[in-house]
Amino acid sequence: MAPPSQLAIATSAVERLVKEEASYHKELEQQQARIEKLKQTSSDEENAEWNLKQEVLCFNLPVDPMVVDAMQNRAMDETKAMFPQLRNRIQESLAKLEHQLSEQNSPEEVTKAKEAVASAKNAIKETS
Repeated sequence: MAPPSQLAIATSAVERLVKEEASYHKELEQQQARIEKLKQTSSDEENAEWNLKQEVLCFNLPVDPMVVDAMQNRAMDETKAMFPQLRNRIQESLAKLEHQLSEQNSPEEVTKAKEAVASAKNAIKETS
């Protein structure tokens, strides 16, 4: 089997980064939903306060209402912090892919690369 071409490698890199960004968006939505659910159930359930404290105690921190709020939002903030770095990596990979497109390649690879370029540009536009 022949090794993959530079275009195929660049295409795969862009596709992987776009999928990675999509997974971070999904993770962020799940974290926001979890936090919202915990906040809503805190007034409905007797053990909701215990659940919130467990979020903090697993990190061996003192149970303080301000700490509870901070811990709830910590994972969400860490996920949000990934987006600028990921956007830069997508832009760099996209530039490499567009450069590789300018060279002669097989029609199948060119088609796949153009689809990856379109999805990467769409991902960049959505996060900007």
